[in-house]
Amino acid sequence: MKIGFDNDKYLAMQSEHIRDRIRKFDNKLYLEFGGKLFDDYHASRVLPGFQPDSKLQMLLQLKEQAEIVIVISAEDIVSNKIRGDYGITYDLDVLRLIDAFQEMGLYVGSVCVTKYTAAPEVEAFEKRLNGLGIRTFRHYKIAGYPNDVARIVSDEGYGKNDYIKTQRPLVVITAPGPGSGKMAVCLSQLYHEYKRGIKAGYAKFETFPIWKPPSTTTGISRSSRW
Repeated sequence: MKIGFDNDKYLAMQSEHIRDRIRKFDNKLYLEFGGKLFDDYHASRVLPGFQPDSKLQMLLQLKEQAEIVIVISAEDIVSNKIRGDYGITYDLDVLRLIDAFQEMGLYVGSVCVTKYTAAPEVEAFEKRLNGLGIRTFRHYKIAGYPNDVARIVSDEGYGKNDYIKTQRPLVVITAPGPGSGKMAVCLSQLYHEYKRGIKAGYAKFETFPIWKPPSTTTGISRSSRW
């Protein structure tokens, strides 16, 4: 039986395309990760030869350039939202992800709490992270999102969010699950970077992306799925 997927070629090509995308901007790329970074058994079933931890191994090839920002919605903290596959709450999964990334030698720079609301559960979670030496930042709900572009892209919109201070050229944005606000965090960061004179870029990494679409002048480009 022939193997239908060259995993080594996948790792080499993906990491090189990411390096190329970083070079297209001011040495700062926000990379939103779709799908699972760990245990992607769906992809391994679809393509025999694809390893369940391939995306993680690809990141390890870039670990000197990369830092990770984990995103979680305040609403999911308050509601104790549970991951169906692991049976744990999203806030506990953030802690699990931090441990897993750090054990692999990846740098976790911070956690961003989106749709921030002042609730005891949220404040306790932030305090716990800060006690572990993990910085926390807050992003807020924006009235009229996502349709009122004039408000969103202004000091009354993205401008009210905390600017997440990052240190490395590749900023990987990930989360415990969908609906956490990963893309909004990326776009908010682009707004703050541009205000600081940094022409940062954005891309979404699906499991099998195509990196050919040209980058726009705004620095925002979205890869598509095979």
